[in-house]
Amino acid sequence: MARSFVRSTQRGIRSKKVWGSGLALVTVAGLLVVTASSSQAAATAVGLGTADSFVVLAGAGITNTGTTTFSGDIGSSPTLGAGGGTYVFASGVNHAGDGVTHGAKNDLDTAYSVAASQAQDFAITADLGGTTLVPGVYKSGSSIGLTGTLTLDGRGDPSSVWVFQAGSTLTAAVNSRVLLTNGAQSCNVFWQVGSSATLLTGSTFVGTILADQSITVQTSATVDGRVLARIGAVTLDTNTISRPQCPRAAAPVPAYAANIGPNAQGLVCPWGGQLNSSGDLCVGTGANPLMNPSATPSPSATPTVSATPSPSATPSPSATPSPSSTRPPVVSGGGPRPPSPSSSSSDQVPDRPSGGVDTGDDTIG
Repeated sequence: MARSFVRSTQRGIRSKKVWGSGLALVTVAGLLVVTASSSQAAATAVGLGTADSFVVLAGAGITNTGTTTFSGDIGSSPTLGAGGGTYVFASGVNHAGDGVTHGAKNDLDTAYSVAASQAQDFAITADLGGTTLVPGVYKSGSSIGLTGTLTLDGRGDPSSVWVFQAGSTLTAAVNSRVLLTNGAQSCNVFWQVGSSATLLTGSTFVGTILADQSITVQTSATVDGRVLARIGAVTLDTNTISRPQCPRAAAPVPAYAANIGPNAQGLVCPWGGQLNSSGDLCVGTGANPLMNPSATPSPSATPTVSATPSPSATPSPSATPSPSSTRPPVVSGGGPRPPSPSSSSSDQVPDRPSGGVDTGDDTIG
């Protein structure tokens, strides 16, 4: 069963439209109806290959009036040429018709076919101005028009994708704009156009245009995306065209696992540290090496502790030599007499026994 999404065309009636919500907000006579299949297909981002770095690609040359600023590459092939006005490159280069441009044009052909082949979620039967659209594939069998403001609601998911398919032309009116809300990102918005696209004066456009024929960007219109024409020319006039920069949400990881280095040791350098050339030491800010918890390497073997050598035996103190026995002189007729305390051993002379008989010699036993 199809679902209906409506917009009032009666004078004085303006309903808020939220296509993709599954609700018919206004059901009165004179409504333009947008229908969606009950079994929706999810829109998928269109891979651009080597065309991703380009903000302008053409098949029949690029012409410019005034000063146009590019944040990304430009090129044209097979017809060469990027003439008129002033080309300012905030980033990127003019590849003209070199091999890089030729390869990007081939990848553009592939991307165009991929975008055109995605299954429809919602059928467009009215101007997109004043609508709020959820992610999906939106298709018109003829032209797509944008007057006023188109709001793309990402519903908090930065990976949400919108693919718009126009059977013929795409026209963004004077001062029209595309507004991104709730996480919607310009890198995930694609416009596949069956013939040519025109962004009128002062329009603020978002997304990558993949046109089969030509693309015209009028005075002071800005593009957060790309203008890529397969066959025809791209015509510019005092514009700013910026390659979309859409950071991808990283999976939450512990703070200490940030900035994992590609090295065999599995070291990480948190908080801005850098690995040295050997990949085994963190240097600079936050230079404390930690192990990567998501790929913990095998721990290095614990080195074998060499056996503690037995302490050398404490040598037995040499025996204190027994002092040579000094035999006190034997005095005939009496016992030994100790030396006189007032005499040193070297000056000691045995006393003569008092009252004894001097025999004329000393006898040492």
